[in-house]
Order: sequence, then C-alpha cells, then structure tokens
Amino acid sequence: MNFADYLVLFLYFTGMAGIGFWAMRQVKGQEDYFMGGRKFGKLMQTFAAFGAGTGSADPVNTARGTFANGMSGMWGVMYWLFVTPIYWISAVWYRRMRCLTLGDWFAERYESKSMGVAYAIFGCFYYMVYGAMLFTAIGKVAVPLMGPELFGVQTEYVLVPLVALIVTLYGVLGGLTAAYWTDLIQGICIILLSILLIPFGLNAVVKKFGTTGDTWTDGFRVMHEQLPASTFEIVGGSAASEFPLYAIITIVIMNIIGIVLTPHFIVTGGGSAKSEHDARVGLVTGNFIKRFCTIGWVITALIVLTLYGSDAALIKDADMAWGVATKELLGPLGIGLVGLMLACLLAALMSSVDCYMLVCSALVVRNIYVPYFNPKAGDRECLRLGRITGGIVVLGAVIISVTMLDMFKQLELTWIVPMTFAALFWLGLYWRRATTRAGWITIVFCLLTFFILPRVIPAVVPDLRANPVFTQVNQPVEANAAGGKSIYWTGGVKEMDGTSRGEGSFRFDMMIYDKLLGYDLTKVRNATLKTLEFPFKIIAPFLVMIIASLLTRPNSKEALDRLYVRMKTPVRPDPDEDKVEMEKSYAEPSRFDDRKLFPNTQLEIQRPTPMDFWGFLACFAICFAIIGLVFWVAGIGA
Repeated sequence: MNFADYLVLFLYFTGMAGIGFWAMRQVKGQEDYFMGGRKFGKLMQTFAAFGAGTGSADPVNTARGTFANGMSGMWGVMYWLFVTPIYWISAVWYRRMRCLTLGDWFAERYESKSMGVAYAIFGCFYYMVYGAMLFTAIGKVAVPLMGPELFGVQTEYVLVPLVALIVTLYGVLGGLTAAYWTDLIQGICIILLSILLIPFGLNAVVKKFGTTGDTWTDGFRVMHEQLPASTFEIVGGSAASEFPLYAIITIVIMNIIGIVLTPHFIVTGGGSAKSEHDARVGLVTGNFIKRFCTIGWVITALIVLTLYGSDAALIKDADMAWGVATKELLGPLGIGLVGLMLACLLAALMSSVDCYMLVCSALVVRNIYVPYFNPKAGDRECLRLGRITGGIVVLGAVIISVTMLDMFKQLELTWIVPMTFAALFWLGLYWRRATTRAGWITIVFCLLTFFILPRVIPAVVPDLRANPVFTQVNQPVEANAAGGKSIYWTGGVKEMDGTSRGEGSFRFDMMIYDKLLGYDLTKVRNATLKTLEFPFKIIAPFLVMIIASLLTRPNSKEALDRLYVRMKTPVRPDPDEDKVEMEKSYAEPSRFDDRKLFPNTQLEIQRPTPMDFWGFLACFAICFAIIGLVFWVAGIGA
C-alpha cells in the first residue's frame, strides 16, 4: 500500500467519526438512541437492512467458497436468497411489536423477566461471534495488502482493534441515527466493492491466457477455457462440492427458522421504520441488493481462481483470496484503489457491527439493568450504560476474532446458536399454548445437546475417543480428498502410536443415523456428513417445546390477549394516532378475531391480506430471477 491508499483510509475513518459527533447532538432519549425515533423511511431502511446484513465476511466467504468449490461456493452466502420472501411478512411483526428489543417481546410473551435476561445473554454472545467473523475477514484481506506484520506486530492484532475503536466511537456517540447515515454511505461503498475488481481482473486474465486481439470482455471465454466445466456448476454437482442441492435446502431451512429471531431484526427488520410498508420495502429491497452484489463477488472469485488457482498460500488458506486479488490487480496502479477497496471492506464490517453493538446495548439496558438493578433509571443513565456495553461487545468480538481465525467455523456457529431460541420464538408467535416452563426446558435442552454434552461426554468417558465404533471415517468420493472425514468427532480422527483417536467434540447425534436408523455413514460423501449435523438441531427443539408445553401450565389469558392483539393492530405512522388505536385494541382484545385463519383454536395465525400474498409471491419470483441471472453469468463465454 502507498500514500494514496492510506490517505483514502484516513478520509474514510474521519468521515465516519464525524457523522458520530453530528448524530450525538440529536440523541435525547433511549428511543432516539436505540431506535432513531422510529422515523426512517424506505431509503434509510433499505440501506440499514443492506448494511447490517452485508458484512466484510460475505465477499471473503464467497471468494473462499468459490475458490474451493467453483460457482457453487456462492451458497456460503447466497443461501439467504430464499429466506428473503419471509422478510416481507416478518417486517410487519417487528413494527407491530412496538418494542425496543426482542428481549422485551420474549419477556412479555413468556411473562418472565429472566427470559429477557436469557435472550440478552444469547444476543450478546451471538453478535460477539458474528462480529468476530467480520473482523477476521478484514484481517484475512489485510495480510496480503499490508504484509504479515505492522510495527513489529502481527497485522490482524493491529488492524482489528483499530477498526473496532472507530466503529465503537461513532456508534457509541450517535446511536442508531449515526449507524443509519453511515450505513447509507457504506452501502454505496459495498456496491462499489462488488464490481471494482471485475474489469481489472478480466483484463489480467486476457493478458495472461488470451490470444492476440482479445479485449477484457473476452475474459469470460478465457476463464471457461482455463477452468474445468464443473467450476461453473451452480448447485454443486461435482463430488467435491460443499454445497450440493440437499445441503443448500437444509441450510436455507435452518436460516429461515433462525435469522428472524436474531436481535438486530427488531431494528433493521422494521422496528425503526415510520410505517409497516416502509419496513417491508426496506428490509426486502436491502437484502435483494445484497444478492446482486453476491454475483459480483462470485465473478471476482472466478477471476482469482483462474489467475492464482495454483498459489500454494491460497490453497492452504482460501480466505485470503480477496486480499491477494486486490494486491495483484489494483496494487500496481498506485492510485489509491487498494485503499479504496480496503475502505469498502471496512464499510461492510462497520455497517454491520455498529448495528449489532447498539442492539446488544439495548438488550443489556432494557432486559438486565433496568428490570433487576435500577427500575427507575433515567435516560441519561441508560444511555451511558448502553454506550459502555456497546464497547464491551465489540471488545469481545475482537478477542474471539484474534483467537479463532477460521471463518467458516465461525459462520457455522452463527447458524447453530439461534436454534436455542428458535422454537420459543416461532411457537410463541403463533401458538397460545407455548408455555414459560417449556421455554426454559427447551433452552436447557439446546444448551446441553448443542454445546455442553459434546464436550462433557468425552471428558467423562475418555476411552470413547479410542473406541473403534466411534473412530470410523467415511470413504470420500471427492476428487483430491486426502482422507476420510470423522463421523463422530469435530476435530477428526488422528493416528497416535498405531491407535486411532477422536479429536474435538463428540457428535453424539450421529448415532441417530448410524445406530437407530441403520444408515451406513462410512459410505456418504463429505458434504452429506456435514449436512447431517443440522436436522437434529432444527427439529429436536420444536419437538421438546411442543411436548413440554402440553405438559405444563398455560400462560395467563390476559397477558396473551394483550400481546396478540397488539401484534394484530396495524401501525399508524403518527405516534398519537397509533396510541389511540392501541387503546381500542387493549379495550377489546377480540377486535381482530374475525381474521383468524383457524377460528376457535390456540393458533394465532391471521389470514393473509392481498398485500401479504402478492408481495410474498413477487419476492419468490425475484429469487428465481436472480438464480436465472446467475446461470446466465455462468454461461457467458461458454
């Protein structure tokens, strides 16, 4: 990097900090700080959803996945595509909740302040892990650009804390208003990031492999000539792919269930919008913009694969593919484009982390501090604590980032962690019979089976690691596979003194397939083995929650009536008019019962409106149009 690159970074950091100081003057209370006064229209909601949902890890994960799997690697990010139609419906939930945090909703639905505490702890842990993934991505890109060390210290250990300091500064000062204005600017940067490398990369491909008379637009044809045909398969038809169709479907289902209950959706998912329609349009549009950007990331990754597919460093760590491409393609120009690319990646990180930081601050203040420590806390005290909490959350993300640098493991953890509260959210939203005790039983079950037992079992029974029954590996059919993958151990099976020994955590749920169903796991491919980890985590919590609810005491009818009628009352953009509507609803809880899809039942599912139905259908049509565009891109130059 040269002087121009560092100048671009300096101007970017200065601008973001300046917005924080400007926005700080508009913060008068908690609703201003945590929700921006619920005053945002379609444009701001669009870029808030786009910015919060698009992190620095996304282009880096796409490049890693494409480098390892060809175009099917895009599903490491594109699996969110078919979640988007759900957002058309869920945006209305968040606006009608009229809560400052999802922790508020959980506490009210289950009549338990401690449930709000549990959700707050979940939210902070989730965003520390997710934020860590974004910080790790910056480190992976920065190493090829800045070198392995800065000022005699490993690059990640210098850059990641610096970025964390800047994002904490403007987020802590300006609250959600600062986050949304920076998201608007950063969203434009992310779009630029998505296309910046493509023309330079195609030109480099033509120069290296093309023939006389070729122009940069012939780069697509040259890539087809240089790469195997399987590289351009979209759904992982090759045996080596991590993303065959069944894996994509499983991941999509898991994320449909899990993403809607992540804490930031109460903000960017519609809770901060002026109206329900602004919430819907903003959330859906922002996420569709991200899908189009993903196509640009895939093209860039194919260029990297064509030019540097034999690079030993990238074969060892494909997360560095984006950084290598930036250095090799933009670095020689010396006009600040490397700094611009890094600024764009920082924009992707900061537009996500600022939102996560504020959401965690709200959870701690609203669901832990005020209920348990100071019910009479004023706005000034709450804002001060919120700002301190935000800094602590970012610090936690930095610590996880610099101690756990495997981005794909971090990504998988963000899929699994929300399953702890998934059954509580979905059943609580639509089924009156879901109970508080069942919720606690489900949370304990998830913690035990997902995180505790896999580590405790081998500690209590150490001989399990050397038991031949549990040290089996599959017989990989993948090309270039070095060996079988462990069926029962997350860390694989290693040979020690002539004895096979399992490493890592114990995947006891694999016994369901192997021992109960008689499914021979030694004959499945690696992607199948990975996919089989998820069904238990998706299905079991719902079964536990349903059974436990039927066996425990129902929640009070009065509290449920109040919550469900609020969720059914359309939002009026004017706060005074909305307050009047809510008073009518509270006075008559059965006000909207004529719209129930299943009258006289415990199910609180409303009949869809024409706007619900046609909007949902249009979103699905756009999803398939985007997939059609991907197929078209895959065929250019074929």
